[in-house]
Amino acid sequence: MEIVWYGLSCFRLNERKHASIVTDPYSPKLGLPSLKLKADVVTISHDAPGHNAEKAVSKVQHILNGPGEYEIGNVFITGIRTLADAITTQNVIFMYDFNGIIVAHLGDMQKVPTQTQIKALEEVNILLLPVGGGNSLNAAQASELVSMIEPNIVIPMHYQIPGLKIELDSVDRFLKEMGVSEPKEEQSLKISSSHFTEETEIVLLTPKQ
Repeated sequence: MEIVWYGLSCFRLNERKHASIVTDPYSPKLGLPSLKLKADVVTISHDAPGHNAEKAVSKVQHILNGPGEYEIGNVFITGIRTLADAITTQNVIFMYDFNGIIVAHLGDMQKVPTQTQIKALEEVNILLLPVGGGNSLNAAQASELVSMIEPNIVIPMHYQIPGLKIELDSVDRFLKEMGVSEPKEEQSLKISSSHFTEETEIVLLTPKQ
């Protein structure tokens, strides 16, 4: 399968003979390039301009923005609700099972999850993890979560990049917390289950323009 990052929490997940998925499309008002994407499914972790610009994606057949279990185009999708903001905002973790490769997108998770939620995440192979603070996990919290879940691959998201008008920390803080000095950097992640190693690998994706 292939995972492409567009900035903030927006990814496109693609696998042959499976539904294509876009996560958390953002509004161009945030300073990043306008999105012009196509996908079968859009998932929205919570209702905020950095995550809910569904009109930026065309050809969409399903928009998912709440908890539940879904099977769409050979992909099993599970939504798990968490509190993003203790007062107002609900956040949904989405897990995508592409023929045994399980990807988890944590949205704007603000706190390290409960034990019940951790149990649901134990089988995750690829973790799309907010690391830049703001309204989501900071570097130290993100690092703690990685040690609890032990996924095969971690792709940091929701951190400061050029043009972004939201104030977030750089990814360097997270890398320092993880003790990683030379992370793997890729334009996109192309992976099959045979490529997974026992050690957790940090992969930095270059935002696609």
